[in-house]
Amino acid sequence: MKGPTDMFRFLATARLVVVGGAISYRALFNWTTPPMFIGTLLVGPLLQVFFFVFLGRELGVADDRFHLVGNAVLAASASGVYGGTMAVANERRYGTLGAVLLSPRHRIPLWLGRALPYVLNGLFVSAFVLTAASLVLGLPLPAGALAGLLLVLLVAAGACSAFGLALGALGLRFRDVFLVSNVASSVLLLLTGAAVPRDTLPGWMRTAGELLPLTHAADAARGLTAGAGLDAGLLGAELAVGAGWGLLAVVLLGVFERGSRRRATLDTM
Repeated sequence: MKGPTDMFRFLATARLVVVGGAISYRALFNWTTPPMFIGTLLVGPLLQVFFFVFLGRELGVADDRFHLVGNAVLAASASGVYGGTMAVANERRYGTLGAVLLSPRHRIPLWLGRALPYVLNGLFVSAFVLTAASLVLGLPLPAGALAGLLLVLLVAAGACSAFGLALGALGLRFRDVFLVSNVASSVLLLLTGAAVPRDTLPGWMRTAGELLPLTHAADAARGLTAGAGLDAGLLGAELAVGAGWGLLAVVLLGVFERGSRRRATLDTM
């Protein structure tokens, strides 16, 4: 039976994750003003769906559903990749990283709180893009697949945020970490099969895509919209990929933090 001390620790950790993450999101996420949020995270991905749908029609590559669902899942990458990067790199940029790392709290809930808002953000963006594009293009979603789609989009957003946090860890070592984020977004676009059919890619690219977030989620979401039901194997693979990137993020953050402390370079830009 848990005592009062254990309950107090649990509540303190939960507060760190929820409240600390919300404050960090509001302070560090550069797209929280309504015009920037709508234009960058909602309108931009929606137009990308239309671009790939009509390009696919013109070139005869896949069908509308392939591009619609894949790019809707890919929409989570904007907030996940760039948000995860900002969660670390902007702390350093604005000179607050030292204060964060002086905290005696355990690092896992500290960084988990930083990533949680971007998971919810990515889920919202993907759900919006999928719904809006389906209505505009006249491709109805099966009512029985909605719960499964939400679950797949949630897992995809979580995996993508873990990927972004791993990239953000590089902000403790490199100055221009956003260059890495830009390249990573292009890699996700090309290798995950969200916008480009993976069977048209070379073997090494398909193998690399298996290790990236969104790859298995896009396939699972397409299966759901086609009426095939939820593929537990694909969902489990996406969870495993997300867990792997999350573990890598924690390791990199710890290693780079200790190295920066030794060289006194935590707030050096």
